[in-house]
This record gives sequence, structure tokens and C-alpha cells, in this order.
Amino acid sequence: MDEVIENMNKHEKGLSKYATKSKDAIRLKEESSDLRPSFFRDIDRIIYCLSYTRYIDKTQVFSNNENDNISKRMTHVQMVSKIARTLARALNLNEDLTEAIALGHDLGHVPFGHPGEAILNRISLEKTERMFNHNVHSVRVLKDIEDHGKGSNVTLQVLDGVLCHNGEFVSKEYYPTARTKEEFLELYEKCYLDSKTLKTLHPMTLEGCLVRISDIVAYIGRDIEDAYRLGALDKKEIPQNIIAVLGSTNREIINTVILDIIQNSLNQPYIRMSDNIYEAIKELKSFNYEHIYEKANTKETLSHYEKMFRTLFDCYLEDIQKKKKKADIYQVFLLDMCEDYTKNTSDEQKVIDFIAGMTDDYFTSQYQKRSH
Repeated sequence: MDEVIENMNKHEKGLSKYATKSKDAIRLKEESSDLRPSFFRDIDRIIYCLSYTRYIDKTQVFSNNENDNISKRMTHVQMVSKIARTLARALNLNEDLTEAIALGHDLGHVPFGHPGEAILNRISLEKTERMFNHNVHSVRVLKDIEDHGKGSNVTLQVLDGVLCHNGEFVSKEYYPTARTKEEFLELYEKCYLDSKTLKTLHPMTLEGCLVRISDIVAYIGRDIEDAYRLGALDKKEIPQNIIAVLGSTNREIINTVILDIIQNSLNQPYIRMSDNIYEAIKELKSFNYEHIYEKANTKETLSHYEKMFRTLFDCYLEDIQKKKKKADIYQVFLLDMCEDYTKNTSDEQKVIDFIAGMTDDYFTSQYQKRSH
């Protein structure tokens, strides 16, 4: 068995001095080890968790369409993982840690993607005075919801990478910020109360930094291709100065950015892009917001989503307050949760946890059931 353990860990012997080693892994709760390296074990815990399974029917950008070639959240997560692992291997960083962060980074996403997230955030602020953001909730899923409310006990380094992954905030360079378990938990809690904190998050590992930039690389070109497929965007609309730098296809964009990051980050204690690539990505991201994300849903659709979320929230909260044990929130969710979760979680938070975990189809079917 010693030989097997050595085989499982031999890939770490040649890692960069800036890489995160398995021996440095920290868990919030102590537990016995097995033959798997710590971050490899985290990958297993993430891909087998129920929230990971539900990626398959959650919106990436475009909801309620009949084109099976349009990306779902699962597609995006796999692409982030592949891009980040490519970078990790090229830069001699820890692929296991990188993959675990990438696979878990969007577990907290809600039905209908970012529009749904914005609605649930408004409801959460009104009902609990705490913000809802998918990166923070992804940590909550792994820490406090999975495994019947006991949490998956993945490593601090993975939780931190998930918390700090937010690809909406692009930077030219990413320096890791070391933090202790106590500092992480304090930062995590602060993210529920202070919107400014969310904009200043920096991962504690270079592997976390890789996932953060890979999140952007994975969606920025693919979302354009999805818009093409749905007829929501014409290829001629993309500014030529962006195409000249990054390329005109998702494949070209990914290749260009990956090679640039490798060239500027190899054997360095940071992840960096060159000036021209960074500026082109910033400009393309702004283009996507104006021409894709802000047009992906009509005002009428967003208003309907708001009604759906609020209707279901009120119905579930009433179910809990009146102890309707035959209601779906009990049968599907609460009766499967441990005593610590049910006793130490507010009724409002239970409802938020339940709704946030839903797939698009289940959310829609629940609304149809409860709105009649």
C-alpha cells in the first residue's frame, strides 16, 4: 500500500515551488486520510455530490430554448476545468487542486443563471439582511448543505478558490493572498454583509488564480458562439480590433489567451496576461454584456422570473411555518437534512437553500404547481 500511496503522490515531486502541495491541505474538520492525495479526494467529493449532478439542467446564459447545442452550466464548468488544468500542467502547478476548484466553483448557481441570482439576492436582502451571491453560496453548498447538511469537508484551499473565483471581475494579473482558516471564515462571513468585499477577493493559491482567469476564458468566446446559434448576434458585430488580437472563434480565443498566460506566468509567483490581451478581453467582455447578456432576457421575462421566485419563496416559507410535512420542501429537501442543519438554519435561509439548488426545469414545474 505504501507503493500505491507513493504512486498517487509522485506527480507532486516536480511541481513548481509556487504550487500548492497536498501536504499543505487544510480541512475545517479533521479526518483520517486514505491513499488519495487531499485535493484528489476533493475532486471525488465534488463530482459525486448532488449539486454537481444538477449542473446538467442549469442555465449558463440562455434559458428556455430548444437548441440542444446551447451551453448549460455543466458545459461551462467542464470547460473551465479543462482550461485551468491545461494551464496548471503547463505552469507546473497542482492539477488536482485546480480541477477541484474548477468543478466546484458554480455549485451555488440558481435557476436561470445570473438573472435568477440577482432576484434571489434581492429576496435574501429583504428577508435576512444578507446578500446572496453564487460564489459565496457555492462555498455554503460544500460547507453546510451537501451530505444531508453536514457538508463535504473539502479543503480550505478548494473552498477559498471557489469563493474567490468570480470571473466577472477581470484583472491583468492575479497574486495569491495567503490566509489562515480563521481568516477565510471571517472573509466568507463578510461576503454576506459587505458588497465591496466581493470585488476585492483574491485566491490564496495560484491554482485558485488559474481557475478565476479560466472562468473568463471559458465563457467569453463560448457565449458568443451560443448567441450565433440562436440568431441573437451577427458575427460582423464583433469589433475588428478585438478579433485582430484574440481571434474570431472560441477556439482561437482560448488558444491565444492560454499561450499568453503561459508566456507571462511561467516560474512566477503570479498569473499574468500581457497588456494587449488584457485590454482585448476587457473590451470583449464589455461587448458581451451590451450585446448578449443584457439582451438574453426581455423585461417581460425578467419580470416573470421575479414573480416566480417570490411566489415560490412565500409558498415554501408558509409550508415551513405551518409545518406542512407533506409539502415538497420537506419531502424533497428538509426531511433529508441532519438535525444540526434544521435546528441552526433560519426558515428563510432554508427556503433560499432549497430554491438555489433547483434546476431550471424543477423550478418551473414547482412554480406551475404552486401558482394554480
